[in-house]
Amino acid sequence: MNLERWLPLAGWLRGYGRDTFLRDAIAAVIVTLMLVPQALAYAMLAGLPPEVGLYASMLPLVLYALLGTSATLAVGPVAVASLMTAAALGSIAEAGTPEYVAGALVLAALSGLILVGMGILRLGFLANFLSHPVISGFVTASGILIAASQLRHIFGVEASGHNLVQLVPALWQGMDNISGLTLLIGGGAWLYLVLCRRHLRTGLQKLGLPGQAPDLMAKAAPVSAVIVTTLLAWGFNLKAQGVELVGKVPSGLPSLAMPSLDGELWSTLLPAAVLISLVGFVESVSVAQTLAAKRRQRIDPNQELIALGVANIGAGVSGGSPVSGGFSRSVVNFDAGAVTPLAGALTALGIALSTLLLTTPLAFLPKATLAATIIVAVGTLIDLPAIRRTWAYSRVDGVAMVATLALTLFHGVESGILTGVALSLGLHLYRTSQPHSAVVGRVPGTEHFRNVERHNVETDRHLALLRVDESLYFANARYLEDTVLELVARRPELRDLVLTCQAVNIIDASALESLEAINSRLSDAGVRLHLAEVKGPVMDRLKNSDLPHELSGRIFLSTYEAWQALGGDGGAGKSV
Repeated sequence: MNLERWLPLAGWLRGYGRDTFLRDAIAAVIVTLMLVPQALAYAMLAGLPPEVGLYASMLPLVLYALLGTSATLAVGPVAVASLMTAAALGSIAEAGTPEYVAGALVLAALSGLILVGMGILRLGFLANFLSHPVISGFVTASGILIAASQLRHIFGVEASGHNLVQLVPALWQGMDNISGLTLLIGGGAWLYLVLCRRHLRTGLQKLGLPGQAPDLMAKAAPVSAVIVTTLLAWGFNLKAQGVELVGKVPSGLPSLAMPSLDGELWSTLLPAAVLISLVGFVESVSVAQTLAAKRRQRIDPNQELIALGVANIGAGVSGGSPVSGGFSRSVVNFDAGAVTPLAGALTALGIALSTLLLTTPLAFLPKATLAATIIVAVGTLIDLPAIRRTWAYSRVDGVAMVATLALTLFHGVESGILTGVALSLGLHLYRTSQPHSAVVGRVPGTEHFRNVERHNVETDRHLALLRVDESLYFANARYLEDTVLELVARRPELRDLVLTCQAVNIIDASALESLEAINSRLSDAGVRLHLAEVKGPVMDRLKNSDLPHELSGRIFLSTYEAWQALGGDGGAGKSV
């Protein structure tokens, strides 16, 4: 059992058979066809040579297959991580230079070490501090930035920048130098991919193609775009006519080597590595859990940290860039029938064969085609209507989402995600520092108690039942004191105050001191303090303090028991 915990391979390999292998192999072939153009495209997005994307799609996939808990998560280069890689490396070297590539290897290895460390310490819960609105805003902004950054390849102009403030003017200045032939290839590829995404599946279904074949063929459309435009570039010598091609891609498998051990480089890239690790982990686990739920399987987030970390270390020592689980590839892997993580290892084998056999034709692949592939792929990341939905439901979450989106677009990805993390933590502290509380009364003829401001309930003028709807900790301890003392000041006839704690999961040391202070002040005012419905784990901790012994009142099992014991005999019913 312990072996399966650290090496999930030991679990799923026991029942592995010929039929399972066949299903994994078919899925691997389909994902390989999809991953080859994506790997090249995301390497270009990161400012890296195309082979780096291929190298990042080999050893990391094998390592994840050994350690990962998801049967269908397809690990490799992804759009957001590639954009963040470009942003991190842009300040230390020029794109494509040996120093730039060396930085990418360090970034992958460093991200991997961070993830493994988090996994060993079981810190998977830290990803929960990135709220969904913040992640949604960041991903949407990243999608827009990625699409904007690829327009230069579609137009065939020189333009660079890590935010819209830099990109838009640079693109505008290059408009006089647009390459018509490049625009025709890039625009045509983009239009073809959009039409395939929207209509090919339904069209093939209407023609009677059975099963999942229409959906899989639609998702594999980028492969046909790559093949057609590569043949055109080769047949018509488009490079001589100004169309920029991928160029020579080194043939052969990557060699294993340690990344640069330059301490200054590692410390410079550490903040970016932390952010890439967190974002990649959140994205990967979200995809893995979504797909696992469809098959009633379970994902272990802490083991996923270790698996993704080792995969990134593998990328760093084998010439690759940072990797994580890709949404579109994972869905294709799932739909294609992958049963175990071995499908990922077989995909790595397919990429290795492609690197050995297809590098010569890949040299004729137009960069405009890869740009079109990226733009269409990141279209699924952009969810602008989510801003309106979030704003309508919660203005606070809406502000956080808009702030993250705006800073990412107009300042950069690192500023955007750092702001998002800060806002996520700030929103949590803000909400819990002012917990909702309500004076409750008894619903006539029942043992239920509800807010006196919302329901017709029985109350007693000498008794107040105060329900606190949040755990008590340092951020809201003083707020609780103020709430209680204000209630007592408004009702001079009070003799007993009961704090009903059914929503309280934690009482930390600061909140304990506040409860002791409340007990003392109420005693001075002639009011007894009672507690009701204290949960077992909370009560266990309170027993280690002096509060139960010094409490002026009692600790009741239920609110109804407190109501009966303290004379809640049904004063005048109160309603709004």
